[in-house]
Amino acid sequence: MNYSPKEIHIIGAGLAGCEAAWQASRSGCQVVLYEMKPHQYSPAHHSPHFAELVCSNSLKSNSLDNASGLLKEELRFLNSVIISKADAHKIPAGSALAVDRSTFSEDITATLEKEKNITVVRQEITGIPSEGMVIIATGPLTSPALSEHLKNLIGNEFLYFHDAVSPIVETDSIDFSKAFKASRYNKGDADYINCPLSQEQYYAFVNELTRAETVPLKEFETLIPYEGCMPVEVMAARGVETLAFGPMKPVGLTDPHTGRRPYAVIQLRQENQEGNLYNMVGFQTRLKWPEQKRVFSMIPGLSAASFVRYGSLHRNTYIHSPTLLLKTLQLKSNPRIFFAGQITGVEGYVESAAMGLVAGIQASRFALGLNPVTPPATTMTGALLSYITSPYSINFQPMNANFGILPPFDPAVRKRERKQKYAERALQAIKDWGNSLIK
Repeated sequence: MNYSPKEIHIIGAGLAGCEAAWQASRSGCQVVLYEMKPHQYSPAHHSPHFAELVCSNSLKSNSLDNASGLLKEELRFLNSVIISKADAHKIPAGSALAVDRSTFSEDITATLEKEKNITVVRQEITGIPSEGMVIIATGPLTSPALSEHLKNLIGNEFLYFHDAVSPIVETDSIDFSKAFKASRYNKGDADYINCPLSQEQYYAFVNELTRAETVPLKEFETLIPYEGCMPVEVMAARGVETLAFGPMKPVGLTDPHTGRRPYAVIQLRQENQEGNLYNMVGFQTRLKWPEQKRVFSMIPGLSAASFVRYGSLHRNTYIHSPTLLLKTLQLKSNPRIFFAGQITGVEGYVESAAMGLVAGIQASRFALGLNPVTPPATTMTGALLSYITSPYSINFQPMNANFGILPPFDPAVRKRERKQKYAERALQAIKDWGNSLIK
């Protein structure tokens, strides 16, 4: 292969790959964009066009008091091709940004195919090009052949194929008049938040859990959960006492409010370094999101909990980014290789595009001999980047945009004003960062 230092090879023309290609090409780099469709399709894809929306046609809220809305506004300022085309093809959906998925994908395909700095190659890539800058943006359904190659590149233990995710709540939304901090048998620090249930509360909870609606498997999902990531509702269906002897086992814990051991307990474990997010231990689930809110709000201490992420269990391919990637999204062991999109451990259309945008900017700066400049952590884009690349991302699991990953204010801001203040701070920071990219 003839290699130009300003040439960037991008594998995958999904949302992240398209965004990365656009950003790199606008920086003056030559881009080779590889897409295996229409010669080969993943089990979830059917259209030959780029940036195909597999599931919903909604890119979530446009409102600035919503984390996804804030992320989209940041991407608008950074001239995101994905968001600009979504705006151009939006259809009525209240405060959400929903698109005509066919015209949206067709427009992005035509735009990138006409871009003078982008060469489109329609073929499957089964290995990383041996020379040149490479961005891997193959998404959660990376082909088996390339997945096998990635195993050899980064190590099998760092590549995941099933996404078992527990719900995450904001710490300050937990009612500590009912919950308490402790570790079993008081060993070590009080690292867990514990929500105790009486026998009556436990039986009522299990009854609703087993009756709640679950998300049906998609056609391309043939997931058979193993014991280590069994959905909590599946465990509950095995018998009314199963959870009490499993993830809700109360042994070694005493409720300081009653002085007694509870009948059952739900433990929450710290999710991030700041300690403002906690995840529900052992509560991966396929319940529909409204059902998760309804059923989990029955838990003492979580009646008013603010869920920044709901649980899920589905087919997904992603890497252990905190171990493998620099904040530039470069592979630590081979800095000519970048990763972008959902394979990095972000969840959602817009989040995937955001990591494609960052990878495209960073790869082009690297190719042009410029210093990397990462978006500030006070922006939603930067906060997502920090989450997936921080060594302090405890028990790393895929994450979507939410206000809980933004650094808190010091001094603290009143809760009812917090989202507005987060948005104001983020938009000013992204503008300053965006302006710094202009040579």
